[in-house]
Amino acid sequence: MLFEKIKTPGLSHLSYLFGSNGQAAVVDPRRDCAIYIEKARAAGLKITHIFETHRNEDLVSGAPILAQLTGASVYHGPNPEREIVYAQTAREGDCFKIGQLEIQVLETPGHTFDHLAYVMFDSAYPTNAVGVFTGDALFVGDVGRTDFYPDKREEVAGLLYDSLQKIIALGDQAMIYPAHGAGSVCGSGMAEREFSSVGHEKLNNPRLQIESRDKFIRAKINENHYQPPYFKLMERINMEGGDAAPRIMRPLNLSLEQLNNCDVDHLIDIREPLAYASVHLPGSMSLPVGMISAFAGWFIAEGESIALVAADEEQLATAMTHLVRIALDNIVGGYVGLISAAKQGESIEQTPMIATEEVKSRLAGNTDFTDNATNAKNSRTWTLLDVRDLDERSESAIEESEHIYVGHLNERWRDLDRDHHYTLMCASGQRATVAAGWLASQGFQHLDIYLGGMSAWQAEQE
Repeated sequence: MLFEKIKTPGLSHLSYLFGSNGQAAVVDPRRDCAIYIEKARAAGLKITHIFETHRNEDLVSGAPILAQLTGASVYHGPNPEREIVYAQTAREGDCFKIGQLEIQVLETPGHTFDHLAYVMFDSAYPTNAVGVFTGDALFVGDVGRTDFYPDKREEVAGLLYDSLQKIIALGDQAMIYPAHGAGSVCGSGMAEREFSSVGHEKLNNPRLQIESRDKFIRAKINENHYQPPYFKLMERINMEGGDAAPRIMRPLNLSLEQLNNCDVDHLIDIREPLAYASVHLPGSMSLPVGMISAFAGWFIAEGESIALVAADEEQLATAMTHLVRIALDNIVGGYVGLISAAKQGESIEQTPMIATEEVKSRLAGNTDFTDNATNAKNSRTWTLLDVRDLDERSESAIEESEHIYVGHLNERWRDLDRDHHYTLMCASGQRATVAAGWLASQGFQHLDIYLGGMSAWQAEQE
């Protein structure tokens, strides 16, 4: 018997491959789906079933692609917003045999209206469920978000409460197999651990401690979540069926001359934040490779062309993989060798980083500082701009700072003054560098970054 969890880094997406007696099934496959076929064949199994727990918002489903490659049938829940053209509809009570395993369907709406959970039984021990694939209904330490239907907030929160009761009724012994782990944008309170049981979650999951349906609804509608623009792209693709991922998951290598001559919508520096701040090409934005999954979908639209600047070839390959999984794959090429380019006299820019002492000085009204655009002293109007999320800011904030969430700068940059001086801050400096890089790519020149951010500020107060 085979059972394997397959994790997609960056997105913190969890998919599953299981089977026995020559048959195998996959739950919630990703777009680059060859891995499932390879692992199934290595175990002597043929993929015959593909189960989707719901219409994913944060990644391209590999279900239609895997079905074309294997001939397997795809199953999806009822009540989608539009027809899922590549899938058959599964409903509560449907059963599927996968060798000695049996999968029973539970309808579990709430996160989305079409959400299903798939309960696994072993025919050798048929009395109790072995486990349940919970999708985005129940995570380890959290439950699914319910903000995708703003005009039906109370209804969907109530539906999720009811769905969770169905899952709890499976018994404490049932293991839970969610579609995401910690770091996913689909939940904010997930545990780092990626294994749990219904019994453990009943005892320890904060949302499952809420016994009243009404209190649960109130708690869910008061949550704060962000919806990147690319979610709408994922929703559309995952109803129509996405294309296969590129066979070669490495961008074309560009020379410096080719990079300078290519006409792209976005020049993205995927090196670490400190490297970007120290030296970067004019017009480039900062999007460290480890933050692509979280923030690329805020700033890059469908079909827009991309060129990458990296520290090494592996960064380029990893970045392309992350981008392909969210269908932002119009990648013209990638360049490695920025330091060498600087040595050859290529025009470069820097973004200064400042410490707590300088921030305090400016807040006290001492706003004479060196302008990184002119290298001259001036008293330009200055703002400390906090780009953390609302939950972070509600816990602690610098009173004199202003707030725009980093993702919302995709549009809100138009509300800012290019002649103004902004110091970007977050919890440490990483998201602030993304924000500063985006503003720099939009022509802002009077920028710096509060290195250490809120963590450094709080440490100074102790």
